[in-house]
Amino acid sequence: MTETLSPAEIEALAREVHAGQTDKAGRPYAEHIAAVAEGVRARGGSEEQIAAGWLHDAVEDDRLSRARLESAALPRAVKDMVLALTRGEGEDLSSYTRRVLDTPGALLVKEADLAHNTDPARLAALDAATRERLTEKYARTRRLLGLPGA
Repeated sequence: MTETLSPAEIEALAREVHAGQTDKAGRPYAEHIAAVAEGVRARGGSEEQIAAGWLHDAVEDDRLSRARLESAALPRAVKDMVLALTRGEGEDLSSYTRRVLDTPGALLVKEADLAHNTDPARLAALDAATRERLTEKYARTRRLLGLPGA
């Protein structure tokens, strides 16, 4: 049986792979992944879900290869959630949300991600066109996932 990464090591890995990356408002991306991990924790998420919160965008943003994720000392459930939360290029939203719903634990992580993405202060930092486009996208995602506030 292989040792798995500790919560601190998972956080360090996430911060390492997102180092130098910024969000759409120019803020350090580490703020987003930390907020999602904390959002998962605040919603009663498991250690595996918190780990997936830290890593939820790493593969999608091409910061962590699928091969590196697969070889990492992480529980299978964490890898499955991260992959479920990784939207493929050109993948339609309904396929993506179905996969999130079908993967145990992934919905809570996505809920925390959407909560941070729709934080009014975060949205206020964006230009009007981007803010409107993302607000509509996030509302549609919430609807497809059956989350309140859609």
